[in-house]
Amino acid sequence: MKETAASFIAKSTVRAADLEHRRKINFNIGRYNAAVPQGKTQFSNVMQARENAKNLKWRAIETLDQQLEAFEKNITARGAKVIWAEDTAEALYEIGRICNAKQCRTVVKSKSMVTEEIHLNHFLEQQGIESIETDLGEYIQQLDGEPPYHIVTPAMHKSKEDVARLFADKLGVAPGLSPEQLTLIARQKLRDKYIEAEVGVTGANFIIADTGAIAITENEGNARLSCAWPKTHIVIVGIEKVIPSLQDLALFWPLLSTYGTGQKVTAYNTIVAGPRQPGETDGPEEMYVILLDNGRTNLLQNPATREALYCIRCGACLNACPVYKNIGGHSYETTYSGPIGKVITPHLRGMNDYKHLSYASSLCGNCTEVCPVRINLHELLLENRHEAVENGNSTLAERIAWKMWKQASLNRKMMNLANGNLKNKVVNKIFKGWTQHRSELHFSPKTFNEMWREKHSAAK
Repeated sequence: MKETAASFIAKSTVRAADLEHRRKINFNIGRYNAAVPQGKTQFSNVMQARENAKNLKWRAIETLDQQLEAFEKNITARGAKVIWAEDTAEALYEIGRICNAKQCRTVVKSKSMVTEEIHLNHFLEQQGIESIETDLGEYIQQLDGEPPYHIVTPAMHKSKEDVARLFADKLGVAPGLSPEQLTLIARQKLRDKYIEAEVGVTGANFIIADTGAIAITENEGNARLSCAWPKTHIVIVGIEKVIPSLQDLALFWPLLSTYGTGQKVTAYNTIVAGPRQPGETDGPEEMYVILLDNGRTNLLQNPATREALYCIRCGACLNACPVYKNIGGHSYETTYSGPIGKVITPHLRGMNDYKHLSYASSLCGNCTEVCPVRINLHELLLENRHEAVENGNSTLAERIAWKMWKQASLNRKMMNLANGNLKNKVVNKIFKGWTQHRSELHFSPKTFNEMWREKHSAAK
């Protein structure tokens, strides 16, 4: 616990003082903020659309077992194989088993946060299998040896000059190329890998229960190529991504694109309902869908935190968060950063080790305000803090301090007695947790209660 918290504080302290980083991320988020209002114009009542989406996700999560069983039944009827993975180890074992059976040497992978969650690329490299990120942002990050910086925009913290230098260094191309030239170079290299790959791996934006299909939305077409060209298609997806009906996509796809990138709809929207069928000429010969738990049922079993599973991974809360905009995505040292990451990571990876993330918030509520499915993110951060204390994941000094504060707050005489210097000494000198990373607190010499009484006594 101390190690992860200390590392987070150290990295966030350094990053918050990096003015060049702040310039880059504010520039990119500024472009996002300019685009989102345009995307919202497609909704006659955007608040009603968000409320409808929340209700649909409520239904899906409250009946999650039934929805997933219906999905399994319907997609297996079309020849796909469904594998249930309780944790990272099981998911990686199954992927390794499939790749070995196919004598796989090259995997092409479209953008997927779940594969980042289980560290799939590292696992495949250990197996002697080349794993290639085909999303341009993810490809840039892979070349640089970094994890994604943002849920939707993996290389948001890099400028076009940064990318040009990276390509020149890693790929040996001419320095100072334009974004268009860099994109063409990446496209050519990736197309060669699609032809070589025996296995394609994708995530899924949604699992459609009544149809038995997965839905993918993207802007580059790399997911379509990853699941269509190789002979074997592996889908790895979190169990919370389920929606009840194919008709629900008419709401969720526009919401995801609007709040994710500001578009009314993304360029490529694909529904995959199994491997190649008899009489079809395109698609993989085999399709596997791995349904991953990996701590999600920890959120599911707690009614207070269950709504965190409504998240559609649009990244809007990251772009709105004043903390994220200052410390950046890598400071969190987790797969999921920003407000949603602070809410779910302690449940996915352990409250004792990651409770500190829930305190890295101003509780301004901006994340809740922008969430397309209206998750009460700031309230869930408070719930995490409460759960951490209830489970004993707090220091003795912290418990004593709050007990003293509670006793004093319930006693007016004690509140008035400990004014000015005494309060300053207790908070700033004795309990140093506040001033360790903040400026000192300076309490008023008199409480409002005392000043009120003095004012009205003088009036008499």
